[in-house]
Amino acid sequence: MLRKLLVGSAVAALVGGLVFGHEMFSYLRTGAHSVRKAVKAEVPIEFELERARNMVEHLVPDIRHCMHVIAEQQVEVEHLQQQIARREGDLGQQKDAMLTLRNDLDSGKAVFVYASHTYSTKDVKRDLATRFERYKAAEEILKADQKILAAREQNLKANQDKLQGLMQSKKELEVKLEQLQARMETIRAAETVSNLAIDDSQLSQARKLIDDLNKQLDIKQKVLDAEGQFTGLIPVESPETPDTTEDIGAQIDAYFSPQPADAAVVVTE
Repeated sequence: MLRKLLVGSAVAALVGGLVFGHEMFSYLRTGAHSVRKAVKAEVPIEFELERARNMVEHLVPDIRHCMHVIAEQQVEVEHLQQQIARREGDLGQQKDAMLTLRNDLDSGKAVFVYASHTYSTKDVKRDLATRFERYKAAEEILKADQKILAAREQNLKANQDKLQGLMQSKKELEVKLEQLQARMETIRAAETVSNLAIDDSQLSQARKLIDDLNKQLDIKQKVLDAEGQFTGLIPVESPETPDTTEDIGAQIDAYFSPQPADAAVVVTE
């Protein structure tokens, strides 16, 4: 299987070289870039936002590690400061002792008494020389410790600034993520409203039905109006009916003229 895959790859590379020539790698890079862009375009924004949020959260271990390193450095600096303070105190005492011995030698005495012990001038000079060499050695150590302290304080300050910047950057990124979240929700809400499909088919059908009913009622009304023009008239076309048009005037006068009261009574009885 592996052999077939290798042979297939070699054949594909050979064919690509023959078709595209020295530009084959350019085509391959362009194709790979296009594929990456297409795949990235298909990734949902929610997924990318969550990925960014996870990246910001991954800053927490770095922040904690930096805090731990800073705490260790602070302890080391404090201990070194205390050590330097002790050395400075010791050197001060050694200096005072040497100056005391030096003043005693200048007094011209041959014998000196310290802590109930007697010492000659030679003993005092030998002791003073030893003290002076030790003092100079301790002073060099103190200077070295001071340089170390300055370097550690500088390193501590740099780490503290780094931690402060890291925490500030994390807060800024969190704010930007919240802004992106709010913006995405706003856009999603706008897309939901714009893509909302309202089914107005029933509304259109109801309007059409009402229009049809109005048309039918209009037709019925016109039919009734047309029929009313030919109802309640005298059937003049019938041949059995005598022609009364000649005395129509007398008939109307007799019908609508008032009758005498007696005649009305007689008729009533």
